[in-house]
Amino acid sequence: MNTTGTIDRPHTHDPQKQVPTMKPPADEPSAQRTAARTTSGAIDTRENRNREMQLIPEAMARAHMHERMQEAESERRAAHVAAARRMQRRAERASLRARRALAMAVMQ
Repeated sequence: MNTTGTIDRPHTHDPQKQVPTMKPPADEPSAQRTAARTTSGAIDTRENRNREMQLIPEAMARAHMHERMQEAESERRAAHVAAARRMQRRAERASLRARRALAMAVMQ
């Protein structure tokens, strides 16, 4: 793809022309159009965009860690439930053995 520039770095090197490509309404006079597009606004927009772009990996890492923490907590809960079920089955078997032993003792 042959592009002459990017969103952040347009093809021109003239700072006066490095403004966001927002088109004002056609009914505005040209004097207001040039006043609306200032170089400092373009620099502020570009700096803000750069700052946001630099913070994206940090935000992605934070989201990734949050997801992993939720996953680990879910696995812990699942392991706890599985252990509780195992203990319940063991207790039920012990109860049945005790009943049988009592029944055998009464029968004799």
